[in-house]
Amino acid sequence: MIGNLRHRITLQKPVIIKDSIGQEVEEWREVATVWASVEPLSGKEYFNAQQVNSEISNKIIIRYINDLSSQWVVQFGDRIFNILSVINFEERNIYLQLLCSEKVGLTND
Repeated sequence: MIGNLRHRITLQKPVIIKDSIGQEVEEWREVATVWASVEPLSGKEYFNAQQVNSEISNKIIIRYINDLSSQWVVQFGDRIFNILSVINFEERNIYLQLLCSEKVGLTND
């Protein structure tokens, strides 16, 4: 498994800050940059995943990170993925599988 974690991704979470006039604004904050396996779902996996959510497009596997949430996003190069599901692989706190949908044409700037 470790040899498959060949992609560098950045995990980001939303935080609420106050702008210069005191209004609350959501901003994306970098939490961690980690090694990952980023794979498009195979036809069978996509079909099965579609029963739960039709927007699932990629599976990302990373080493376990405590408190990672589906509110976070993944940045992979210029691409941004919404995390739809966080699965603790075999409930062993070693790997997480993230089922994601890609944000097309959007950035977190």
